[in-house]
Amino acid sequence: MTAELVRGQNHVLPRTRLEIRVSAGSPVVAGATLADENGVVRGAGWIAHPGSPQLPGLEVSRQAAAAHRLAVDLEAVPAEAHRVTVLLALPVGVGGPARFGATAAPFVAVTGLDGTEIATFTLTGLDTETAVSALELYRRQGAWKVRAVGQGYAAGLAEMLADQGLAQAAELAASIQEAVSRSLARSVAPPPPRTPEGDRVRQASGTPDRPAPPADPSAAHPPTAPQAAATPAHPPTGTGTNPAAGPGTGTAPGGPINYAHPRRQHAAPPTPPPTPPPAQPGQPPQPVAGDATGWSMDERLYNQIWGMFEDLARAAAAYRSAVDFAESRMEQEVDRSLSDPRNRIGGAGDRAREEARAKRDELTARAREVLDRDLAQLAAETAVVEPALPAAYAGWDNPVWHAHRIPMELPMALRLGDLHLPERPGLRIPLLVRLPLERGIWVDSGRTGSEAAALMDSDRLRRLAMETAVLHAARLLAVYPPGEFSVHVIDPAGAAAGPLAPLVEAGVLAGPPAAGPQGVASVLAHLTRRVDLVQMAVRAGAADSLPPDLDTGEQLLVVNDFPHGFDDRAVTQLRYLADEGPAVGVHLLMVADREDANAYGPVLDPLWRSLLRITPVADSHLADPWVGHAWTYEPPVTPPGSQVLEQVLAAVAAARKAAGR
Repeated sequence: MTAELVRGQNHVLPRTRLEIRVSAGSPVVAGATLADENGVVRGAGWIAHPGSPQLPGLEVSRQAAAAHRLAVDLEAVPAEAHRVTVLLALPVGVGGPARFGATAAPFVAVTGLDGTEIATFTLTGLDTETAVSALELYRRQGAWKVRAVGQGYAAGLAEMLADQGLAQAAELAASIQEAVSRSLARSVAPPPPRTPEGDRVRQASGTPDRPAPPADPSAAHPPTAPQAAATPAHPPTGTGTNPAAGPGTGTAPGGPINYAHPRRQHAAPPTPPPTPPPAQPGQPPQPVAGDATGWSMDERLYNQIWGMFEDLARAAAAYRSAVDFAESRMEQEVDRSLSDPRNRIGGAGDRAREEARAKRDELTARAREVLDRDLAQLAAETAVVEPALPAAYAGWDNPVWHAHRIPMELPMALRLGDLHLPERPGLRIPLLVRLPLERGIWVDSGRTGSEAAALMDSDRLRRLAMETAVLHAARLLAVYPPGEFSVHVIDPAGAAAGPLAPLVEAGVLAGPPAAGPQGVASVLAHLTRRVDLVQMAVRAGAADSLPPDLDTGEQLLVVNDFPHGFDDRAVTQLRYLADEGPAVGVHLLMVADREDANAYGPVLDPLWRSLLRITPVADSHLADPWVGHAWTYEPPVTPPGSQVLEQVLAAVAAARKAAGR
């Protein structure tokens, strides 16, 4: 259970490998200091900051940002260190707020590597302070605890560091701010070296492990709520262990760490991303594609997109919170004024209302100014990142598709569409899900809550839903190695012949679309048998005993117009595939209107809940895992008149032929 701390309160830490997550209403500098048993910082070498982000057991962000993730391994900190203090400071010379009282209260959470919150603290009551000691992790009788501090300093970093006993605090504070202003924090260190056995090992600096975004973007919210834009709980996948997504496993400090994704092969270690050009004084740092931690460029881009996703979510949350506060304050001031009977007559009441509205408008305008600045920076980053995306992450209008070659290695993730918020509809974030898929996908062909669906003809909506499913199937075929991904189609009434034409004509399906009750039964029986056999082989540890005619590659079943053409047995088999299939490589892509299945009552509720729901038209049904905004999902589309889909499917067919599949 999460402990919500107040100033001075402490809480026992149940583990020593932690992540400290910071979110603020505007960019802040995050750092950490080590102190001895007397609370004294012995020198600059005991401070992790953007210019020197790594210490034994500590790693902090390399930039000023509205959200930070600090990695902590308390077992790896020096034995002389008895205290770890998390510091926050406002950057200077970048045009941001001049005091913490002018921005939303910072929020700090101590979590495990799996994202589970251990303790949280909201730093309320700050005013003229420009730096603050947020949290303190301290050693007491062999155990570690966390204490909420919230001690602010109006004179900034220099005063805070001097208060911790550091000599030459002013010089170090100036160098930290200079590193931030020059955007030195945006550079990414190369991955640790590889041993002859191929494992990545911990550097001598003791770089802590970091968790990865969950493979499924909807795991943080129940399907009845706005269903899923991400759980990525967005920690970077960069360097470490994660029980959810499994990018690696670790041992005790100093031991080897295997950073390989359990179902993804890795190429040779990549070179680090380019260092961004120095920013002009007073200007924000220049964005760079791949500016995030990761073992490959694809992984860095994946983490960067999730970082942009979280930044946009938190920036919008800060703005909405500020607007709500301004409205609440106005109402309180008006009520307070009108509670005096003398102000209810004459012009006093009107003047009070006008003054309250003026204050409300001023606060709202200041919040909007901060939001616009953050949105402009994210838009600039999007403009740099989007053209650099690989095909699996790219939109269908990206030129990368015209030179696309079928890869020999499975990519990390797949783009399912775009997300945006009403504050800036033109700023769109790619919705990425991890591969292999860990749950099925449901393209809702019914009249959802969106205005676009309500105004659209039912037949047109069903056709758009199937076209959306075809685009997803084509993208999966294009990003999997030749012969390692097969697509089966069930179209009981043959109603999807038009949308399915590109797949059929390219010859990339495992067989003709199954029609009629016999066709439905045949395909379901084939895939159910595959799931059963692979499950038995895995449980028995006898993968070599699988029948030679069994296709062990990933399988995708596309179902149109469910539940038409399905009897009770077929419905049971489909539910079985949705539940058990993803673990053994059988995935479901279903086009259906839930109202058509009302006759089954609650029997199918588990099926709908097991699937990630997307729509063929814009619809605000997805939610982020950080603040729970309702995001508008935009499905993928090909440019009008473009032949990109046909070209990609032709490349898939050619690659299969060349590979003899």
